[in-house]
Amino acid sequence: MRRPFPSYVALDAYKYDCVESGLDIEYFHCANDSVTIRNRVFDTIADHLDGMCIDSLVVEKRKTAPPVREDRRFYPAMLVRLLQDVLPQELEAGADEFIVITDTIPVNKKRRAVEKGIQLALAELLPKGMKYRILHHESRSHYGLQIADYGCWAIFRKWQKDDTSYYDRIERAVRSEVDIFQNRSEHY
Repeated sequence: MRRPFPSYVALDAYKYDCVESGLDIEYFHCANDSVTIRNRVFDTIADHLDGMCIDSLVVEKRKTAPPVREDRRFYPAMLVRLLQDVLPQELEAGADEFIVITDTIPVNKKRRAVEKGIQLALAELLPKGMKYRILHHESRSHYGLQIADYGCWAIFRKWQKDDTSYYDRIERAVRSEVDIFQNRSEHY
């Protein structure tokens, strides 16, 4: 089993550096963090990119069909689409179990829809009998989700604001960055 984020120790040390310097910081959240904190977290992530893969979908929600825009359909559909790209590569690399960790989804209907979407994708894409687990953790308790937030934010800035300053720091870990509406054969 491979742990995907080797920067946990450095991030934890930085969080305590912040606390000891008088900042009341419980967790890292890219959009909410100050520029100083954001830069240091990006530096920490950039220093630990070896073995890390960032796979992303670039999705303009307004381009999806109106019935799919509902959160309970949209997020599971996009997650399934992402898993279709990621799982074959991980299987080829020798993965023998998958642990999918999402941020805690507060509304039970949404959580069930997302979980069902993940289960259906995994059942379709994984070899029969392969073990998997789906976990829902609050992002504030999981550095992996905080790192994913930072990666998503950098990719968002690149696409939305043509600002690659943060993206450039993590680019060597970006394995896939798929604009799903660029390919006209995909309909959502």
